[in-house]
Amino acid sequence: MFAQQIINGFVAGSAYALFALGFTLMFGVLGVVNLTYGFYFSAGAYIALFATIKGAPLALALPAAAIGAGLIAVVLDSLLLSRLRRTSAPELASLMVTLGGTLFLYSGMTALFGSEIRRFPIGLIDNAPYNFHGASVSPTQMLIVGTAAVLTLGLIVPLRVTRLGLAMRALAENPDAAELMGIDTHAVMRRVSFISGALGGAAGVLIGLQYNAITPYMGEAMTLKGFAIIILGGLGDIGGALIAGLLIGLLEALTAGYFSSVYKDAIGFLALVLTLWVRPLGLFGRASARRA
Repeated sequence: MFAQQIINGFVAGSAYALFALGFTLMFGVLGVVNLTYGFYFSAGAYIALFATIKGAPLALALPAAAIGAGLIAVVLDSLLLSRLRRTSAPELASLMVTLGGTLFLYSGMTALFGSEIRRFPIGLIDNAPYNFHGASVSPTQMLIVGTAAVLTLGLIVPLRVTRLGLAMRALAENPDAAELMGIDTHAVMRRVSFISGALGGAAGVLIGLQYNAITPYMGEAMTLKGFAIIILGGLGDIGGALIAGLLIGLLEALTAGYFSSVYKDAIGFLALVLTLWVRPLGLFGRASARRA
């Protein structure tokens, strides 16, 4: 049973970590808590759902969902936040604007698609499990872990070795200095919004596949969990978000397996509170949290 719960926790934690990576990238580089990020999660799941219903294979539906969610993120960032950045509005302004935008977007999605649970087509993935010494792993679980690993590497490696990654890190450190050095900060911000939205949309597809349940407000609960993960890992820390996401997934699985699933969602926030009592900046946070 222990091995099975570790597998389940690692699978869930992989999707959580992917969601949190986009969230912390957006915060670390753009310096805003964008509450519309949860909507990208829901939007990605719905794009993949309708693509598969129309007959598209998952190998096409998942990239389409990530790209679609990324484009939505760019549009919403331009509509809601670009003016606030130009006027140097306080952080609370962006928080309230994106909160209002999120409520509007969720309401609109519910009006369009209804509030009932939707599911991916039967047989989309052959889910015959593979058994290893009493524990089982399904193809869906392997797909979730593999996709999360590829996208994580696809973020971290370019962030460290490409000119765009260097520009993103410079923008995270000091936006004014980055602009004086000739970096097109507005273009970098658009790319950060796209990448973050794409990661959130991909995470929505993976969680939708894991539980085979898609609703308009599924991103709302994930946003709260994402907050807990990025604070636990250290605000703006990519590696911290990755480790904290996996940790929360493992803690949830072990709690559900050995105690009760009733306490599963609470255990992450309990871990957050206990960590902040000891390390107020999170597990990997430093005094300067604005970094990529």
